[in-house]
Amino acid sequence: MPFDGFMYPNEVELQWSVLIVVYPFVTGLVAGAFILASLERIFHVSAVKPTYRLALLTALSFMLVAPLPLQLHLGRPERSLEMYLTPHTSSAMAMFGFVYLWYLMAVILLEIWLDYRREIVLLSQSTTGIKRIIYRLLTLGSSNISEGALRVDDKVGWVVSLIGIPSAFLLHGYVGFIFGSIKANPWWSTPLMPVVFLFSAMVSGIAIVLVLYMAMMKIRREPINMACVDTVAQYLLYTFIIDFGLEMLDLIHRIYEADESFRSLDFLMHTRLFFSQIVLQIGLGTVLPILTIGFIQIFNVPEKIRRFAYAICGCLIIVGIFAMRWNVVIGGQLFSKSFLGYTTYKVDLISREGELIAAALLVLPFIILAVLMKILPPWSEPQPAIDAASQAAGAD
Repeated sequence: MPFDGFMYPNEVELQWSVLIVVYPFVTGLVAGAFILASLERIFHVSAVKPTYRLALLTALSFMLVAPLPLQLHLGRPERSLEMYLTPHTSSAMAMFGFVYLWYLMAVILLEIWLDYRREIVLLSQSTTGIKRIIYRLLTLGSSNISEGALRVDDKVGWVVSLIGIPSAFLLHGYVGFIFGSIKANPWWSTPLMPVVFLFSAMVSGIAIVLVLYMAMMKIRREPINMACVDTVAQYLLYTFIIDFGLEMLDLIHRIYEADESFRSLDFLMHTRLFFSQIVLQIGLGTVLPILTIGFIQIFNVPEKIRRFAYAICGCLIIVGIFAMRWNVVIGGQLFSKSFLGYTTYKVDLISREGELIAAALLVLPFIILAVLMKILPPWSEPQPAIDAASQAAGAD
């Protein structure tokens, strides 16, 4: 691997590869999508209701893939089970296993099951063949869909959503905490790192649900609910402004402090990270979407142009957030601890941690999402009828 200046042998090869870039990016999408779903469930923002179930299924799809980058990065992935068998409470990384299980099992899966339980019961009685078996398994033995039971489901689901919000903060905030607590690296060592990671996660999650919703409506040839899209874009803009403000605050603080590492970090921003940070992250991925969505919110823009602008801005935001993860993870390893040398990072195409594996991990959640939408459609569908006798039997 080429480098210039003085580098210690253990600094030439990067320890954290592109898979560690994919990992916080995917977990951020989980947290952001769930928080968007909470707007309708907890804060009663009825305008975003068309995206509620899609956001939950998106969160679940990416949640199932979230640990895979870490598993592939490990030399002995089977040993990761040790963190459950011999928990090490002082290790933030080890505690992630418990945070992951809590968020997956007790929050996302439970809320989806409670929200879909009526449809699952109805489909278990109206479908045939393998679908009938799948839906009967998904009922978990509960076929009571009386009004009282559904009211209980709604109340319990509300509580689960309420618990899920701080859980989402914990899920992704700890990723930033891990980077921010590494004192030996001045690029990462800042108390703002967990907060920046959290808000950028919210931005990316909201953006991907917005793009997915518009794409799904286009595929289904159904009209896009512009009131919903405009409201989601509005919350996206507010969150993005806060995220960008925090990042600029961190940058201004670094410039004002100008410690011994500043010259090295400044050199990287003007050379090796210029395209990924200045062009992709800040220019195309942040400033352009903020100005575009802000202009749409202020002025009366035709609906067709709004749809096109939201789709382009959503894609640019997702790319920009991925570039931000790249700049933090990879950029923080491109300079020596003595600030006297710099190295480069080139991703292999075919290897255990190469471009193909990273691309597969980014595509896999969408495949899972497509399967989930076949089983549990996120939009309103005509429900099969159920006679009073069957409903009474379920209540019994």
